[in-house]
Amino acid sequence: MARNAQTVALEAKPVIKKRRKQWNLFFLALPFMIMVFMFSYVPICGWIISFYEYRTGVPLFENEFVGFKYFKLFFTDKQVLRVIKNTLIFSGIGYALAPLPMVFAILLNEIKSTRFRKIAQTITTLPNFISWVIVYALAFALFSTDGVVNEVLKMFGSDKVTNLLTNKDIVYLFQTIISQWKGLGWGSIIYIAAIAGIDQELYEAAAIDGAGRFGSAIHITLPGLMPTFITLLILSISNLINTGFQQYFVFKNSVVYDKLEVLDLYIYKQGLQIFDYSYSTAVGMIKSVISIVMLTIANIVAKRVRGNSIF
Repeated sequence: MARNAQTVALEAKPVIKKRRKQWNLFFLALPFMIMVFMFSYVPICGWIISFYEYRTGVPLFENEFVGFKYFKLFFTDKQVLRVIKNTLIFSGIGYALAPLPMVFAILLNEIKSTRFRKIAQTITTLPNFISWVIVYALAFALFSTDGVVNEVLKMFGSDKVTNLLTNKDIVYLFQTIISQWKGLGWGSIIYIAAIAGIDQELYEAAAIDGAGRFGSAIHITLPGLMPTFITLLILSISNLINTGFQQYFVFKNSVVYDKLEVLDLYIYKQGLQIFDYSYSTAVGMIKSVISIVMLTIANIVAKRVRGNSIF
C-alpha cells in the first residue's frame, strides 16, 4: 500500500507542476484580458444611445426614444454612398497590395549580407513608428506648392508648379504610396518570423536537386508563407470598411475631402464635429456588425477551400 501511495504521488507531481505553470501563464495574461474587456467590451453599453434622441447633460432615459430612426437615416443619407465608395476603393487597393509585405520579406531573406539585411529591415520598419502628423508635415515640406520638389523643378527651369496634396486626380494613388511607405516594413516582420520557422532541410534538399535561390523562394518559401498570408487576409477582410482614421484626417483639405472622407472619418465628423452622437453611434454599430459578418464569411470560405481557419 505504501508503495502504491508513493507511486501515485510521484505520478501526480508532473501533473501538479503542469497545472501550476498553466495558472501562472493565466495570471500573466489576466491584466491584458481585463484591459481588453474594459476598453473593448464595456463601451458597447454606450450603443444604447443610438436608440434615443440623445442630448448631453440630460439623463439617458429622459431623452426621446426613437428606435431605429438613425439606422434608417444611414441607409437614406446621400453622403453615405460617396463615403462607402471611398472606403471600398481604399480597402480594395489595400487587398490588391496585400502580398507586398510577404514579397518584401522574401526579398529581404534573399539578401546574403546579414548586416545589410538588418539595416534594410530597420530602415523600412522605422516609418511605422512615425506619427501621421509628422508624416503629413514631411509630405507638406516635400510636395506642397512651396515644397522641396517644386523648388528643385524650378532650379531645372520648370515653370510648372504641382501640389500633390491638393490634386484630386491622384489622391488614391498618393495616399496608397504614403501608407505603403509607412507600413510595408512593419507588415513584413511577421513573414520574416514565419520564414525563420521553415525547415532548413527543405532548402538543402532543393539545393541538392539543383534548385537555385529563386527556385527555392518560389517552391519552398512562398508555400511556407501561404498559411500566414491566408490568416492575415481573413483578419483583414473583417476590416473591409475599417480603413482607419488618422491618415485621412491629417491629409484632408477642402479640395480632396470628397475623396478622402472614409467611413471612420464620417463617423468622427457626425459625432465630434456636428455633435450628432446618436447617429454616429448607430453608424459605428452598423460598421461593427458588418465587420463581424465579413469575418465569419471569410472564415467559412477559408475553411472550405483550404481546410484551415482562425476559429
